[in-house]
Amino acid sequence: MAESKRRGEDDGDERPNDDATVDGVADDDATDADEPVSRGGTATRKRAQAEPTEGRKTRKDAERIGLFARIARFFREVVAELRKVIWPTRKELLTYTAVVVTFVAVMLAIVAGLDYGFAKAVLWVFGEPS
Repeated sequence: MAESKRRGEDDGDERPNDDATVDGVADDDATDADEPVSRGGTATRKRAQAEPTEGRKTRKDAERIGLFARIARFFREVVAELRKVIWPTRKELLTYTAVVVTFVAVMLAIVAGLDYGFAKAVLWVFGEPS
């Protein structure tokens, strides 16, 4: 792979062979390091140790929140999210409504036309009942 060109590299670029070094460290030294992988990667070569759970509170230890408190919190969060919405102006709303109604009318006409055409074709192929 050292011979192939990568996108954006010029003929004059002389980079060290990727097989030999990782961030300037020889391959055999880099395999034991806990450093992130080169080129901005976030993965590490070894898995991180799991943190002890002694300092954490479990659901049993924490106080239980009541039903009405949870419902009230839900509505507070809904109101907070609705305040973030960018509501359309009256003109935009009328424009969007006109576009939707026009699109639905065109699609209705297409489906009705196909339905009528297929019904006539089926009756022509199989004949009308007497």
